[in-house]
Amino acid sequence: MPLPDGHTDVPAGKLATVVTTLEMSARVAPRPDPAPAPWALRAERRPGLDWYRDLYRRVGEDWLWFSRLRMGDAALAAILHDPAVAVFALSVEGRDEGLLELDFREPEVCELAFFGVTTGQIGNGAGRWMMNRAVELAWARPIRRFWVHTCTLDHPGALDFYRRSGFVPCRRQIEIADDPRVLGEAPRTAAPHIPIL
Repeated sequence: MPLPDGHTDVPAGKLATVVTTLEMSARVAPRPDPAPAPWALRAERRPGLDWYRDLYRRVGEDWLWFSRLRMGDAALAAILHDPAVAVFALSVEGRDEGLLELDFREPEVCELAFFGVTTGQIGNGAGRWMMNRAVELAWARPIRRFWVHTCTLDHPGALDFYRRSGFVPCRRQIEIADDPRVLGEAPRTAAPHIPIL
């Protein structure tokens, strides 16, 4: 059902966001890696759920990532332990400071399911370095499409970052969902730039 032009009320306890889907239909040349590059990418073959949720929260809490917080153990393990899903940690001096998740479950397609770094790594080139690895890993398999979505709750530079990385916008949607702070899935202090109603 199409939304009418103009303003639409969002009920208290809900979030509304504009979601943009972007795609890459062929491998692009990587952007130059920052130098020096103090990062390493470590594959997590069967990630522990507590480890994953901790890193997911540390990377996504300020941007109100919530989808994986709403999953029970069985549902989350079914995704993370699927052989067609690849999970990686960005390691900085032995600390996990970034999350990269590639989902190959659809034939000839790779979804960049989750991608982000912790606050301390924003702006220092870690994201660009990790994106170069993501593009390499995705196109190392026989795919025809590599895609990602971002939204207006995400870092303000996320959409431009994906475009600079070679993704092209192809779809825009409105998502309305329960505010994870209201549900207790995220602290009420998370994402202070987005008011709780």
